[in-house]
Amino acid sequence: DALKRQPHGSPAYVHKGFSNTRRRCSRWGGYNVRMALLDWLRALTERTGTAEGDTETVRRIVQELDPLEPARARFLAAFAYVLSRVAGADSHFSDEETAKMVDLVARSGLPAAQAVVVVEIAKRQNTMFGGTENFLVTREFRELATEAERRELLDCLFAVSAADDSISGVEESQIRQVASELGFTHNDYVTARAAW
Repeated sequence: DALKRQPHGSPAYVHKGFSNTRRRCSRWGGYNVRMALLDWLRALTERTGTAEGDTETVRRIVQELDPLEPARARFLAAFAYVLSRVAGADSHFSDEETAKMVDLVARSGLPAAQAVVVVEIAKRQNTMFGGTENFLVTREFRELATEAERRELLDCLFAVSAADDSISGVEESQIRQVASELGFTHNDYVTARAAW
C-alpha cells in the first residue's frame, strides 16, 4: 500500500503491484490508507475554498455530514452520489450494491451509521433528481478530486456494479459515461473494465 505525496500535499494512492482492481478497492479499508485518506481530505479544505459550486444534491448530503470539515463533506457527498448513479442505473438498488456503497463510504473513516445515512440520501437524491444532477455532481467530484482519486472512484464504480455478481449493460453504459465526465479516455475505461 504505497502512498506518495503529491506536490500540493495530498496523498495519492499509487497502484503498485496490483493487477486486480478488486484488490485495490478492497485495500481502502487498511488503517494506513484510511489515515492517508483523512489527511488528503483535510488538505482539500485548503485547496477548494468556498462551496459556491455545490449542487443541491451535494448540499443535502453535506447537511448530514455537518460535523465534518466542509471540503471533506462535499467530497464524500459527491463520491456517494456518483456511486448511487451507477447502482441505480438499472432503476434498482440491490441490497448487495447498497452494502458495497456503505462499505466504500465508511472506509473513509465515517462511522457505519453515518455512512448508511449518506448512502440512503444519495440513493434518494439520485432517484428524485438523477437526470438533472448526474453531470453536475460528477463534475463537482472531478473538480474536488485528484487524478488518483478519480481512478479509485472508477474502480469503485465497477465494484458497486459487480456487487450483485453481474454488471448489467445499462450499468456499464453509465460507468462509461461517468468515466468520460471524469476526464478519462476510452482506453482508460477499457483498462479499468478489463479487471472486472
